[in-house]
Amino acid sequence: MLIAYLFVGIVVGCNQIAIAEVASFMPATGATIRHAEQFIDESVGFTFGWISTYSSLMPGELSATAVIMTYWTDVSPAIFITVFGVLFVATNIYTIRFYGEIEYIFGWLKVLLIVILIVSGLVIDLGGTKGQERLGFHYWRDPGPFANYLVGGHIGKFVGFWAAISSVVYSYSGIQNIAILAGETKNSRHAIFHGAKNVFLRIIVLYLVTVFILTLIVPYNDKLIATGTGTARSSPFVIAMNRAGIKVLPHIVNALILTSAWSAGNLAIIEGSRNLFCLATKNQAPKIFLRTSKRGIPYVGVIFISSFLPLAYMSCSKSSATVFGWFQELVSSNTLLRWILISANHIHMDRALKAQGYSRSDLPYSTRIGPFAAWFSGIMSFIFLLTGGFYNFIHGHFDIESFFTRYFIIPLAIGLFTFWKLFKKTRYLRPHEVDLESIFEDIKENPEHIEESKPIWAKFSLKKGLKNEKKV
Repeated sequence: MLIAYLFVGIVVGCNQIAIAEVASFMPATGATIRHAEQFIDESVGFTFGWISTYSSLMPGELSATAVIMTYWTDVSPAIFITVFGVLFVATNIYTIRFYGEIEYIFGWLKVLLIVILIVSGLVIDLGGTKGQERLGFHYWRDPGPFANYLVGGHIGKFVGFWAAISSVVYSYSGIQNIAILAGETKNSRHAIFHGAKNVFLRIIVLYLVTVFILTLIVPYNDKLIATGTGTARSSPFVIAMNRAGIKVLPHIVNALILTSAWSAGNLAIIEGSRNLFCLATKNQAPKIFLRTSKRGIPYVGVIFISSFLPLAYMSCSKSSATVFGWFQELVSSNTLLRWILISANHIHMDRALKAQGYSRSDLPYSTRIGPFAAWFSGIMSFIFLLTGGFYNFIHGHFDIESFFTRYFIIPLAIGLFTFWKLFKKTRYLRPHEVDLESIFEDIKENPEHIEESKPIWAKFSLKKGLKNEKKV
């Protein structure tokens, strides 16, 4: 698990570099959809747009809220799905500023959650709780760091690691959406580039530290993890806290995780509604999705995406954890394809720059490893996608639900691309045909004025001074 988080984190980091360079060069609402049309082929943009929209229709996070709530009550999950479904819609239907304020609070709660997990995990590991012996690296020795999965020997240990990849991909899913609101962001070129770098660095460090702590306090062969309850009681951090006799903290942790699920659900609605708006501007979706409220919210798109939230009620008919697993696999596969397309956008942008006599230094923001990062993240994401459901090809382990959720995205993408290619007869853009001149012209005509950031204490002092001046 730890190696998987590191490995996928590197791939995600490279993908963030790719999208940061392209989105800061050409910021637009719908981001990657518009980039694909600009640098590759309109059919690729059409495919990406509808796949991204399709991903937003999977109410995995709403289903997750039902799983989390089972920690406190055995009441029907339908009640919580209804309550949180209404909250998801309410957060997105009013104004983007309200959404931003809510997400700002949730962001700090996520940081608080990770700090709690790290500190409490260290306390448990070092024997800081009553009746809990010092663990150190005990579980790295017994039962050991690697578990066999499906087959024995060293191959079984590698298979276990590779099986962890898909779950880790799901954990990183959504990070590519940093550019989705570029058209609604102040100083978007600067904000997207620096935001992407900061998000990656913070997430990969915090993720890795948290996962490392987790490996110290719970063994992989713990009965609650190995058998699973299908509820939040199987959470490894909750197991470790309960075993250490910490009474209140598991409730706080689950409450904070609940806000994270709410946040992720909000993001799905934001992404889906903006993608539909972007598709509609190019006549690739019904024009009704262009309708916006007085505050600029594409409310028709929000309503359309939200209308699929009732799919989460499937959690009531079977184990909620099983249904969440289906959504998780669907989202993981869709995420990988989107990472591939993000890399493809950067590769084609880079080719066009070279063909038309521009250098990478002409970009508003760039990094030295940009071209390598795009190729590496694209190739690795492609490998992850093809091997995501590898266990279905091991004798005796084929599962039709798993096979479908893992690989349905491939024929869907091919079908969407072929349909639009034949219907619109679009052309694949050669490097010299890409319109770069208009983008560079826009950069010249709309320079960004970036205020020098000040420390928090400086801002506080300024506010205090203004308040005193007002009194005078």
